[in-house]
Amino acid sequence: MITALLVIGILVLLIVAHELGHFFAAKIFGVRVEEFGVGYPPRAFRFGKIGDTEYTLNWIPFGGFVRLFGDEGEAQHGRGSFVDAPRWKQACVLVAGVTANVLVAWVLFAFALHLGVPKPVETARPGQSVQLIAADVVPGSPADAAGIKPGDEITGMSDATGAMVRDLTAQNVVSFVRARPGKPVDISYVHAGKKSTATITPANAVLPKAASQPALGIALVLIAIEPEPWDRAVVDASRQTLGAFKMVGRDLWTLAEGAIRGNPDISGVVGPVGIVGYVGEASQNGLGAVLMFAALISINLAIINLIPIPALDGGRLLVLGIETLMRRDAPRLAVQVLNALGVALIVLLMVVVTYNDVARLLA
Repeated sequence: MITALLVIGILVLLIVAHELGHFFAAKIFGVRVEEFGVGYPPRAFRFGKIGDTEYTLNWIPFGGFVRLFGDEGEAQHGRGSFVDAPRWKQACVLVAGVTANVLVAWVLFAFALHLGVPKPVETARPGQSVQLIAADVVPGSPADAAGIKPGDEITGMSDATGAMVRDLTAQNVVSFVRARPGKPVDISYVHAGKKSTATITPANAVLPKAASQPALGIALVLIAIEPEPWDRAVVDASRQTLGAFKMVGRDLWTLAEGAIRGNPDISGVVGPVGIVGYVGEASQNGLGAVLMFAALISINLAIINLIPIPALDGGRLLVLGIETLMRRDAPRLAVQVLNALGVALIVLLMVVVTYNDVARLLA
């Protein structure tokens, strides 16, 4: 329940930030904002009215909206009308939402890095809390047969004589295993939040480049939460934002290529239900990890809104570009039909993605 509320809070924060981008840009460029709402109608509460703008709280708590005077599809003209504004101003108002999401992502990355996120380390400093994580498991290896999965935390290792690894590092575990060829070792580990144990016998020919050495088939990495000072966190946040932009853009391009070929793979796409699981996992590694994940969602929202699908900012920017080339407004009925198709496509995609999320949970 707490995780679900946290997800709702993150989504509301990011969507409201996106709408605030539109809001401030509209104010700057002289477009009248009739309403700024948190959540979606029906209306629950009216905070008040400042100037031409009403500020409201609405019953459906999954985001927010900005209602502009003379917005697309509305026959409203005159001073402060969005459709009467020069097209470059309309474009700035539309792009401002995406810009706000990128800025929010950068801020979230900076706070996450300053608070500390899990990072690989060579050795633990005195008093530093660390985790030994299975970064990879060799298929068909003794560890694979015992059920150990990538991401599991190794919490202990011993043998039948009672000898154990007292300082859990990757090198100490490797040395312990190599000294016991053909002898079973007991491993304690945590998988999906549950503690488990397994008895595994090291075997030769597990690792291609070390066939003569006994091994379990686990690639181990020592993870610690290391906070960064603000000056370094701000710089690294810029790199993280750019890297996230490239990663998300590449993944969406791969998805689009699959759709063009007729076999889109949406198995890796997650919706709100799937996000709950990821946020739950991130919360186990502290607030920094949650903020890092929220920053990635913000980058996703920015890029998705740039896709030239009607009803999204990218689709509206495309229409503006066509109108600029044609030097006249697009037919209002055609724009409304395209927007309706865009909304239907988005709803269909959300239904499919949510179905996949639920199927993964049940599996």
